[in-house]
Amino acid sequence: MKLPPSARTQGIEPSPTLALDARAKAMKAEGRQVVNLAIGEPDFETPEHIRQAAIKAIKDGFTRYTPSEGILPLREAMAEKFRVENGLEYPPADIVVTNGGKHALYNAMQALFGPGDEVIVPSPYWVTYPAQILLSGATPVYAPTSPERGYVLGPEELERAITPRTRGLILNSPSNPTGMVATRSDILALGEVLRDRPIWVISDDIYEKLLYDGEEFANIAMCCPELRDRTIICHSLSKTYSMTGWRIGFLAAPKEIARIVKDIQSQMTSNPCSIAQKAALAALTGTQEPLQKMRGVFDRRRKLVLGLIKKIPGFATTATPKGAFYVFPDASGLMGKTLGGTTIASSEDLASVLLKECEVASVPGSAFGQEGSLRFSYAASEKEIVNGFERIANFLAPAESPPPSEDKGWLKRAMP
Repeated sequence: MKLPPSARTQGIEPSPTLALDARAKAMKAEGRQVVNLAIGEPDFETPEHIRQAAIKAIKDGFTRYTPSEGILPLREAMAEKFRVENGLEYPPADIVVTNGGKHALYNAMQALFGPGDEVIVPSPYWVTYPAQILLSGATPVYAPTSPERGYVLGPEELERAITPRTRGLILNSPSNPTGMVATRSDILALGEVLRDRPIWVISDDIYEKLLYDGEEFANIAMCCPELRDRTIICHSLSKTYSMTGWRIGFLAAPKEIARIVKDIQSQMTSNPCSIAQKAALAALTGTQEPLQKMRGVFDRRRKLVLGLIKKIPGFATTATPKGAFYVFPDASGLMGKTLGGTTIASSEDLASVLLKECEVASVPGSAFGQEGSLRFSYAASEKEIVNGFERIANFLAPAESPPPSEDKGWLKRAMP
């Protein structure tokens, strides 16, 4: 007798970004010269002092269970980070260390939402938000944003998305996939809409320290203190310290929600990896110089990518990314064209053709709720970035124009 899985798992698909990364890596393993601009993973090594802390933890025998919510010194360091960097006071008891940022978000949604609830998700959105909302039993409701406004959710769009069933809102700034950064005035305007409504806010701050062009970080708990008791901050060390594989995230929440999250985690995963927790402690309390260097490199790459995209037929960047390490150009001008023998009917078609014909991996905008766009990550070397975009430009160059490779100065002019 074949039994069906639970109803809430219906429609849940694998992460498209991870799937594309796996496909690109498989092609590389076959000997193909793939330029992978799909995955959101820093290409830097984890800083040496962080790795040494993990080695010391192993040598010291720190390999047993820890408290489910994480070791106290780490939670104290996280509390200090919130106090010094964000002006927010969270006692260590209101902080839970998780198995990565994704786990922090999942825990929060399990604690807050259930069947019949609606959760507002500004679009374009990170691919995991809708899946995690569905797994909680709730329903995602999308609030479209526009490149003309920098993909920032405005109060009018938020008002239109709210219904009597609205239970939550997810805010992510700096944003994946757009690189959008919400200003204090943007957030204050949203706070006015939320002030008298019983709506939870999940603030995904994972890219907090990857900001450019003088932008300053702000979240709703910082801007609207009256909403702090309805805000859950989800965070991670993955992007900031190039620790994606270490799987350490954390969240800060009102006391009762933090307690529920801790209980959920105790039944789900016991505790985060003990060794990775010691490494995370070194990341937060040790030198921040590697982070500063990494951010500077990302900024140079961002400017390089923006210059290269301007030279590619069919691509346009209306909104300049100011954070994270992604660009999200519009490619709707290529829809309906025949490329490599394929008629491009969707961003998925376009990403597939670029991978097949150019051996450049990107992520279709449809994965983020924005058809007609592509996401490129500049968490890759400058050499790979130039190589990848030169391949795309040569492939898309109109027949009546000389391909960029014949114009030897085009890459130099595109560089900042």
